Amino acid sequence: LKPLGPQAARTDGSTHRSFTDTPSAMPPADLGRGTAAAALGGVRRPGPYERPGGSGRYGGRSNRLDRSQTCPFLLRVFHKIGNHHSLEAFAVRGKEPVDDELQVYTWPDVTLRELADLVKDVAPEARTPTARLHFRLIYPDKSGKNVMTELGEVSTGKRGPDDLKPLSTSKFQTGDLLDLAIYP
Repeated sequence: LKPLGPQAARTDGSTHRSFTDTPSAMPPADLGRGTAAAALGGVRRPGPYERPGGSGRYGGRSNRLDRSQTCPFLLRVFHKIGNHHSLEAFAVRGKEPVDDELQVYTWPDVTLRELADLVKDVAPEARTPTARLHFRLIYPDKSGKNVMTELGEVSTGKRGPDDLKPLSTSKFQTGDLLDLAIYP
């Protein structure tokens, strides 16, 4: 706070000191933030969902989403060992096989490899070196009936062509479901 002057006159003739906020007296808006980056010499460490950019089959840094500025959405993944769920299991909204459900908060640019890594945390069968995780997208068509389309396959033992495939390159929209078959 900085005084306007030693004394300011009031309309009734008396005097008093007046104060006002000045930009120099205000702390910076990001005070306390970025201290970890400052401790690392100005270098920011990547977060768990950040991956290095590259020019691959599904694009690189130019079309990446800023996950620190974008709100994640709920993705419902229904997993089953040895096979996919039938389409009839998803015929009625609210009657999905919730015993096999995994709820993930993520972003539209999440890759199938990132989803597979999350599934491995909760499904021991997906951790074996020979495991294959096969993803299908479930969404309503124009008539409102659910349809299933192939998304891709991720192997836990080796990298494959669908590993870096983001959901945003498919027909996926927020609210759609994923069906996952785990072949140990």
